[in-house]
Amino acid sequence: MARTHIVFALSLFCVLSACTKDVSVKLNQESGTIGSSTVVLTVLGVAQDAGYPQAGCYQAHCLPAWRDKSLRKMATSLALIDAANNNTYLFEATPNLPQQLFNLEQLAPSTRFTLDGVFLTHAHIGHYAGLMFFGHEAMGANQVPVYVMPRMKGFLEENGPWSQLVDFGNIQLRSLQENKPVEFDQIKVTPFSVPHRDEFSETVGYRIEGPNKSAAFIPDIDKWAKWSTPLEQLVASVDYAFLDATFFAQGELPGRDMSKIPHPLVSDTMDRLEGLSPELKRRVWFIHFNHTNPLIDSTSEQAQEVRARGFNVATEGLRLPL
Repeated sequence: MARTHIVFALSLFCVLSACTKDVSVKLNQESGTIGSSTVVLTVLGVAQDAGYPQAGCYQAHCLPAWRDKSLRKMATSLALIDAANNNTYLFEATPNLPQQLFNLEQLAPSTRFTLDGVFLTHAHIGHYAGLMFFGHEAMGANQVPVYVMPRMKGFLEENGPWSQLVDFGNIQLRSLQENKPVEFDQIKVTPFSVPHRDEFSETVGYRIEGPNKSAAFIPDIDKWAKWSTPLEQLVASVDYAFLDATFFAQGELPGRDMSKIPHPLVSDTMDRLEGLSPELKRRVWFIHFNHTNPLIDSTSEQAQEVRARGFNVATEGLRLPL
């Protein structure tokens, strides 16, 4: 099958969080693109599936972002850029895919780079709905490789409008197996199951390995205690651990018992990992913030607390070397 060559276009967007300056990857100062032979991980979105501000939310915490576009945040997505082999890879196809592809274009122009794979975690809207933009009504893409687990594959093949993407050859579904790595030139990606609400598909996280460093990506999980892998072990096994931070703490949703909501609270995750060494804590990057989560504002008091306790808050535009 033909590899995908997708042309976007335009100019530089990526702003780096000052608190991550020491680990960030610098751009080519002349072109604004990734210019070295390394593999770079970049954060394209940090919000929960519906983004920030969320549709229908006109409360005090959402109104500033409706009025000021610079405060808005896109649904959670990562990208890999393999500059030595001129390939890029996406993790999640979010409803913000057009803007996220544009932002990736600024770092890895499609005149040089090929989108060589899209990895999906599960069938909740913020993680796969962006596939629609590959369709003939939009990009009319040709055989974009989309990596999926068995139930996710069946869901896309058997239900419209996603089945049309397959039938028209806009995407090419490629099967994944749990704990079986997919290997590219400098990159290895391994899916692993995590407990979550699996109405239409299973849910996975990913271990992502570059030539020098590794990352874990778990944007959604019910509770760490329900998972067979100890969280501490996961953090120790990678250089960067992107963890579900949908909700920050008790009281965030008035009238709801947050302990019964199937996501780990950031406050609980930090307490669980409190005994880790400072070096291991620095590997943790909280991501996937609900519109109610104060971490959506990386300058908030709660975000400062996270950093004071030795952890990190993911921000759009963050770039890390793999």
